[in-house]
Amino acid sequence: MATALVIENDPTDDLRRLGEWLTEAGLDLWVVRPHAGDELPADLEGYAALVVLGGEQQAYPLPDGSPGAPWFPTVEGLLRKAVRHRVPTLAVCLGAQLLATAHAGRVERSPSGPEIGPSVVGRRDAAEQDPLFRYVPLIPDVLQWHSDEITELPHGATLLAASTRYPHQAFRMGDRAWGLQFHIECDTAMIAAWAAASSQLAELGYDPELLVAACDAVMADVEEVWQPFAARFAALALGELDDDTPRRSLPLLGH
Repeated sequence: MATALVIENDPTDDLRRLGEWLTEAGLDLWVVRPHAGDELPADLEGYAALVVLGGEQQAYPLPDGSPGAPWFPTVEGLLRKAVRHRVPTLAVCLGAQLLATAHAGRVERSPSGPEIGPSVVGRRDAAEQDPLFRYVPLIPDVLQWHSDEITELPHGATLLAASTRYPHQAFRMGDRAWGLQFHIECDTAMIAAWAAASSQLAELGYDPELLVAACDAVMADVEEVWQPFAARFAALALGELDDDTPRRSLPLLGH
């Protein structure tokens, strides 16, 4: 069985539903928790894929110049190796920001303010030629929980999804590494735990119970879109995704 290396940056943001979808699709998962002292590998030898999860840390340096977490330079190095060696990679929220900074993109505290709760993003034209995003609906449901933003994509990145306030919602580096600013892994229990621990919601004037209920209401819609996406990512890692299969197109009117 092919194995994906999973980097969990924060104990509050684990694989959850994404892990279930990937294992159901046939991918074995090896989870490394550097926040708990686990040592990250020096390279991706023996791994069929790389998954980098989110967290409360920031992808850019702290005021004293140190990284947002001591292991982030190693994570960025693994992300660069993954792109260089075409190892299928899925990076979520903070993971996507690290994928950007690893390739000279820019991440900053968002001038638009935090983005929290259920949302939709708009698929970009380039997604039509993407092996994963071509099957995502034009305006898919997602879950958001971030205060930082990718303000500048790396050179050569392909923008795949955007929104009005946050233009860089999803992108691809090379041909096998995807960054998602939004969350697809969360279940309602995870959102409820975040809401209970957050002081930010009161500052924003959000009712935690209403926020959790709103997220819970779209969980089925999120799964409908992103479970097949995860399954296609797993198929790519397993060498089972046929990118050359012609896509069925709608007939022209009158033909």
